[in-house]
Amino acid sequence: MYVVMNELHVPVEGRENVSNRFAESNKKMRQVPGCLDFMFLSPEDNTNFQIVLTKWDKKEAYESWVNSDAFKHAHKKRRENLDKSPTTGNKIYAYHVDHHL
Repeated sequence: MYVVMNELHVPVEGRENVSNRFAESNKKMRQVPGCLDFMFLSPEDNTNFQIVLTKWDKKEAYESWVNSDAFKHAHKKRRENLDKSPTTGNKIYAYHVDHHL
């Protein structure tokens, strides 16, 4: 299994907009080959970041999705929506799962 965490650096005032945009992703990610789980996490306080957490059956499935037209289309919407939810950056963390319950 392969896990990818995208830490989104979004000002507090833009977080609701970002969360709403990712609501669409929940349904779409079910159709992506190799995607086992998709979660959008919002922090309990204003000091942490919003997180997109995905689980994949293997790294190659994740890489195929990142290189897909669907991924490019989804991120085009983000660029078009920057005025409503300006991000100041993000950081990707990727992990191979050694142990899992």
